[in-house]
Amino acid sequence: MNADWADAVAGRAQVHAALGDPARLTIVDRLALGDASPGELGGQLGLPTNLFAHHVKILHEAGVVERRRSEGDRRRTYLRLVTGALEALMPVQARQAPRVVFVCTHNSARSQLAAALWQRRSAVPAASAGTVPAQRVNPGAQAVARRHGLDLDQARTAHLDQVAQPEDLIVAVCDSAHERLGGRERLHWSIPDPVRLGTDAAFEHAFTDIAGRIDRLAPAVLPIDPPIDLPVPAVRLPQE
Repeated sequence: MNADWADAVAGRAQVHAALGDPARLTIVDRLALGDASPGELGGQLGLPTNLFAHHVKILHEAGVVERRRSEGDRRRTYLRLVTGALEALMPVQARQAPRVVFVCTHNSARSQLAAALWQRRSAVPAASAGTVPAQRVNPGAQAVARRHGLDLDQARTAHLDQVAQPEDLIVAVCDSAHERLGGRERLHWSIPDPVRLGTDAAFEHAFTDIAGRIDRLAPAVLPIDPPIDLPVPAVRLPQE
């Protein structure tokens, strides 16, 4: 038996075994479209701390989830799915929204890139905003957008309160913005801030992370008035 093939089969078997428990599969379902802290997710699922930690350990060892420390409150960590770990096994959770609003702290990089990518991927309108908006879009974000065929040269920053409407689907693409939003319903993507490093590589990494997440989310968000013959599953996203 080829050693590489055997290793690949063993890895797949470990993933399947990790997903074979209802609690662990529920954790993966919850993380399919957004990240969450262990405390948030364990509380939502009603699992004791030690049992929840056990399930996360198995998923982590199988390469399905990973932990990332918050860039806002450094005492917090977030769980997120490992890109590509599940491939075709990923569940689809659908909801309707008139618009998607991507939010980061300064509205100068991640949220701008997310909105531009979304508009290329989905017919549902998109906007971006910040909790403490900067004066302008970061040049590094404009540069990585140009490298990928997007145009942020005329983009402007705005405060969330000036942009968001009650029925919008809010996606917080940074930890600090997520932690400022309180009880507002939203998805959270724990994406490192490329502005902190300021390198082309950091902006490329953020772009790739955002693009992959949008590829997963876009098919699950349907226009508020879809064609009459399009079935719409009634699924409500849980609050963070």
